Amino acid sequence: MIKVTDLHKSFSMGSYELPVLKGINLEIQRGELIAIVGASGAGKSTLLHIIGTLDKPTSGTVTFDGQDLFTMSESEQAEFRNRRIGFVFQFHHLLPEFTALENVCMPALVQRRDQASVETEAATLLAEVGLGQRLHHKPGELSGGEQQRVAMARALMQKPDLVLADEPTGNLDTHTGDGLFGLMRELNKARKTTFIIVTHNDKLSAQSDRIVYMQDGLIV
Repeated sequence: MIKVTDLHKSFSMGSYELPVLKGINLEIQRGELIAIVGASGAGKSTLLHIIGTLDKPTSGTVTFDGQDLFTMSESEQAEFRNRRIGFVFQFHHLLPEFTALENVCMPALVQRRDQASVETEAATLLAEVGLGQRLHHKPGELSGGEQQRVAMARALMQKPDLVLADEPTGNLDTHTGDGLFGLMRELNKARKTTFIIVTHNDKLSAQSDRIVYMQDGLIV
């Protein structure tokens, strides 16, 4: 499904180039749940952002079902992200003035889909992640774990092929984090959605299909 080939990424620091990814090669099969682990600064989030076309590589390729993502125009990449990738970050990035239901509806409404059917789908998704009774609560009225579940439902709204999760349990207590990871595992199996999860949590990464260890910009 995803093939990363000789991927390099450097950031310009004035007259100095800081190399962050130094030749990554990685293949991910459809339906896998992959954990990417490593110390801070290893390049995990940078790799995730490039796979999701949120950042561009300095060199190398990322192909998705055989298509090179970085031969697309910016508008094509935006369309690709909206339709085929869901994102869950450490900070949930919910819109505080909108309800849980409205937040989950957003990706589909951007595509100008019918509002009534979108709201029905969003309500079903929120029930699936255990929030069927919290549809009309705003983020400030939800716990941290509940907010992350809203973010998970939003990530799944467009029925993506791939969900990219960057430290999704990082701000949660152990019990709540375990519950969220268990939910991702259930959704992965039930929906056959591919998950790539960056995490520092060894206990959670051990439950993945495969662990990718990164160190100093390389897979080790």
